[in-house]
Amino acid sequence: MSYDRYVAICNPLRYTSIITSEFCVKSVVLSWVLCFIVSVIVTITLSKLSFCATNIIDHFFCDIVPLVEISCSDAFIVHLEIYLLSIALVIAPSTIIIKCYVCIIVNILRISSSTGRQKAFSTCSSHLIVVSIFYWTLFSVYVFPTKGQSSTISKILSLLYTVFTPLLNPVIYSLRNKDIRKAIQGTFYLHRT
Repeated sequence: MSYDRYVAICNPLRYTSIITSEFCVKSVVLSWVLCFIVSVIVTITLSKLSFCATNIIDHFFCDIVPLVEISCSDAFIVHLEIYLLSIALVIAPSTIIIKCYVCIIVNILRISSSTGRQKAFSTCSSHLIVVSIFYWTLFSVYVFPTKGQSSTISKILSLLYTVFTPLLNPVIYSLRNKDIRKAIQGTFYLHRT
C-alpha cells in the first residue's frame, strides 16, 4: 500500500504502467508464499521442542514467544530464528515503508498549493496510522522484547496487532469518506442535544 501511494504521488504519470494487475497479483502471491514458508519453518522448529511441565500458556492465543517460554528444551535456536525472521518480516518491510513515506513527504512538500498538499497528505495519513500502530506493536513484541516485560503487557501488545489494528483499519479508512464523516458528526450532534 505504501508503494502504491509512493507511485501515485511521486510518479503519477507512470502509475498505470507500474501498478498493473500483473504486478498486484505477483505481489499477493509473493506475500502468500513467503508467509507459508515462514509458517512451515516456525512449525517445524517448534515441533522439535520438548514440553515437560505445564501445557497451559498464559496468553490469549498460541503465540510463539509464550510457547517457547513453557518449553523445557534449549530454546536458543528458536530465539535466534525469531530474531532472524523478525529482520525479514518486520524490519525489511518497515524500512521500505519508511523510505516510501519519506519520498512521499518530500514530494508533497514540493506541491505549491495548500489544497494539493492537504489532499496528498489525506491520501496517505490513514495508511500511515494503521501501519504505525501495527509495526510499533510488532517491534515491541518480537524485535525488541524486554526480559522484564510482564505477561499482561505482552498480551495487550499482541491484542493490538491481532485484533485492534484489523478492527481499526476499516474505521480509519472510512473516515476519509465524506458521507461517513457527516453521518458520524450527525450522530454525535444528536447525542449532544
